[in-house]
Amino acid sequence: MRLLVVDDEEDLASAVAEALRREGYAVDVALTGQDALDRLIVNPYDLVLLDLTLPDIDGIEVCRLIRTDAMFDPTTRVLMVTARDSIADRVTGLDQGADDYLVKPFALPELSARVRTLLRRETAGGDAVLLAGELALDTARQLVSWHDQTIELTTKEFSLLRYFMSHQGEVLSQERLLEHVWDEMLDPFTNTARVTVGTLRRKLAAATGENFIETVIGSGYRFTAPEVADR
Repeated sequence: MRLLVVDDEEDLASAVAEALRREGYAVDVALTGQDALDRLIVNPYDLVLLDLTLPDIDGIEVCRLIRTDAMFDPTTRVLMVTARDSIADRVTGLDQGADDYLVKPFALPELSARVRTLLRRETAGGDAVLLAGELALDTARQLVSWHDQTIELTTKEFSLLRYFMSHQGEVLSQERLLEHVWDEMLDPFTNTARVTVGTLRRKLAAATGENFIETVIGSGYRFTAPEVADR
């Protein structure tokens, strides 16, 4: 999943971004409202962590534009993260389209939990554990298991698998994977996505004896549970 942290406190924004990257998310940072809007036009972010007090455009206005302007994806989740703690500010933020509201200062574990909760809304049932047959991915504990066996994955492999399991049965192009699983620091001409899909597929096959990831020639990849793939 690809996230955008919008906060003019550069040290805080960097710390939050780094913490979320350690959990496998692809994270970009914007220090102004205009920078955030410019990035949102170009990149399909799954979630925006949005401060309200920005040096140019107020965060409330940024959120309103995300929800009403056709240039932006209205399904992008918005978590307002701000020092404004009045009831009026919270109501205004939620009324303008925010999905959740977190007051500074906050504990990183709570921020992580709220991010997971918002991103789970895209998955079937919105559960903390994603399932594909007997394969289970626990988003909270960052664990992947087959029956009772833990499958060891790198952080990026975990993030890629989470995206696959959130979009089971869909054909996902390499471009879409790059947009949602990697951040802007990645060279767009790299073969990183193909290589990571390959290593993930081999690890899953070695642990389960099953092929979860199908290559769709000319289009990308499709992730399916074994009982679906074997029909």
